[in-house]
Amino acid sequence: MLIHRSRIGLLAGLAGASAIVLASLTGCSQQPGGDGEVVVGFAQQSNAVSYRINQTESIKSEGKDRGYRVVVTDAQDDTAKQVSDVEDLVSQGVDYLVLSPREFDGLAAGLLAAKDAGIPVILVDREAEGVAGEDFVTYIGSDYVWEGEQAGKWVVDNTGGEAGVVELTGTPGASSARDRSSGFHAAVEKAPGIKIIASQTAEFSRAEAQKVMDNLLAANRDSIDVVYAHNDEMALGAALAIQAAGLKPGVDIKIVGIDGQKDAFEAIRDGSMSATVFSSPYYGPSVFDVIDDLEAGKDVESKIVLDGYVVDATNVGEKFSEAY
Repeated sequence: MLIHRSRIGLLAGLAGASAIVLASLTGCSQQPGGDGEVVVGFAQQSNAVSYRINQTESIKSEGKDRGYRVVVTDAQDDTAKQVSDVEDLVSQGVDYLVLSPREFDGLAAGLLAAKDAGIPVILVDREAEGVAGEDFVTYIGSDYVWEGEQAGKWVVDNTGGEAGVVELTGTPGASSARDRSSGFHAAVEKAPGIKIIASQTAEFSRAEAQKVMDNLLAANRDSIDVVYAHNDEMALGAALAIQAAGLKPGVDIKIVGIDGQKDAFEAIRDGSMSATVFSSPYYGPSVFDVIDDLEAGKDVESKIVLDGYVVDATNVGEKFSEAY
């Protein structure tokens, strides 16, 4: 059994996904704001879209409010660069590392570097290969299978169980893309009249989704009733392609996304998107609750799930005010 070596000694030996990671002080670290500054490194996968920008700002602002110094890197949607960013943060001697992995199995070298340096790692938003309590302290994220299921249930309920669906998938190898796909398929498989016409990656990108959707419309225009996108960026890109094809997005073709970013709420309000599943980008409070607990020698859960909800025309006004 591997023991995670850190400023805060973590006792491994977890008994399953719901087990508790026990933390005990192995040497009295200075509290934030004291003589010994506590530095938190955040290795963000990308800051190119509003969801990621909000996520980064949440972590930066919460850390500042609680007296930590936060150092942020941007991997620019490149796994190799993210590994390099993690290794750089480790070499700088950060006290904690917060990581949003671009890929599930591409960050092994970075996690190993942090483990060897005794730096506790907190995964956020996407999972990475490894074991909580050994390779990282905890994972904080949404239930992506549940999100996919909710999107699928919305499609079934709002099409009468009869529809041709295009699925725009996220980055290949990302845990969120994998789980949002499996959840959606599990939900729509209960309605035999729902047919997946095409499932194609658009890399979580609005521009790429517009290109992919252009091509899919050219080949399947009369068969597409619904677009299901693994994030709102791709949903909004699909809407642009649908509009360019002379169709009315949200009406001629329903569009369902995930994330609940501000412009998706606005698109639902004006009718050019049909629904989204809110996946909170506001990770700051949960991240620093964990770090505060570790600093105090308290127990932390090995997995922390953030709540989500479905947004459509029936509740977009209420939910917009809650989220923004």
